[in-house]
Formats: sequence, C-alpha cells, structure tokens
Amino acid sequence: RGISSEERPKRPLTSYFRFLKDNRLAFKQKNPGINTSELVKKLAGAWRELPASQKQVYEEARKRDWQKYKEQLATYKAQLTPAQAAALREERRKQLAKRRSFRVKRELTVLGKPKRPRNAFNMFVSEHFQESQGITPVAKLKQLFDTWQKLSASQRQPYLQLAEDDKVRYANEMKSWEAKMVELGREDLVRAGRQQQKPKIAETAKKVQTAKASPQDSKAKLKKSEE
Repeated sequence: RGISSEERPKRPLTSYFRFLKDNRLAFKQKNPGINTSELVKKLAGAWRELPASQKQVYEEARKRDWQKYKEQLATYKAQLTPAQAAALREERRKQLAKRRSFRVKRELTVLGKPKRPRNAFNMFVSEHFQESQGITPVAKLKQLFDTWQKLSASQRQPYLQLAEDDKVRYANEMKSWEAKMVELGREDLVRAGRQQQKPKIAETAKKVQTAKASPQDSKAKLKKSEE
C-alpha cells in the first residue's frame, strides 16, 4: 500500500534511442512536412552511417545511466515489504499480459482475421442504437436491453436469422483465413481443432494415393497367388 510500479526507476535509453532523442528535432526542422515513418527512416540511416567514435559517446552515456539505474533499483526494492514486492510483481505480470494481448490483437488485425459473429441482440442494437432513448451510450444500451426483453419470439426471429447468417459468414471466412495462415507458415494462429485435422487430411491423402496405385498391386498379388 502506498507504493506503485510507477515509482520504480525507469530503465535507461539505449544508445540508438539516445541518438533519436538528440537529433529528432533537428532532422524534423531540416525536413519540414515529413511524416513520422519517413523521419524515423532518415534517423535510422544517419545512425547506421555514424562513425564508431561518435556511437561510443552514446554508449558511454548509456553505461553511466545503467549504473545509476541499478543503484536506484536496489534502493527501491530495499524499501519494499514482502507483501508489497508480491503485489508489485502481480501488477507487473498483469501489465505485461495486457501488452501481449494488445500486440496479438494488433497482429491479427493486420493479418485480416475475420470478425467474430454477432449474436441476435447485437444485431438488434446495431439497427436501433441511433434512435434509442438515452443521453449516454450506457443509457441507450440499457433502454435497448429492456426493449429486447419485451420482444415476442416472432419479433426476435429476424435478428436470430441474421445472427445465424453471420455465423455461416464467420465459419467460411475463418476457413479461408486459416488456410492462408498455414500457407504463410503461421500454424500457431490456426484453431486447435483445425490443427488436429491436418494429420487426418495428410493420412487421407496418403490413402487416396495408395488407392490409385492399388489396381496394379492387386494384379501383381493375383498373379503371384495363381503361380
């Protein structure tokens, strides 16, 4: 209590990021109107061409700050009780898990993973959200939920059908997407059930290949038996 991971000493910058920090503004002034990605490319190129003696200046600064960081970190840890240390480790674990989850979601978005199917209530909400009463989004959702609860089975049916159609859309898109991921060597993104099917598919293909060759084998076996 009273101690947060925000108080933990910050790791010092690497040599390269020190160079970026020192030269970013100057490069931007020399290249007005340049976007961020192009600016970073220019800075990266300048860093690669920087003489070793100048890079060493940044490396020495990093080493000095790293020594200070280790001393500050030791002081920080020394003031923690076992309970505080455990709580901060748990906080750190959650932060890292959140970052990993964000990176995974971003990667899947870039790779074009299909959006999950919406249920019937989601379909109903998307159709009536704008016209629903309520000042805030939460109030609108509450009002729509109350309305949904009062709908008869026949009134819900169109939305149930839309949800079923969306399931079919998702299943078809996921099948194509997972096949593409296998081609790209990203089997780790394929669902477990689909991964288990791959050996079966290979086994089936092997049986088909064997079946194609079987007529000749059968003739050979028949001739042998006649002999």
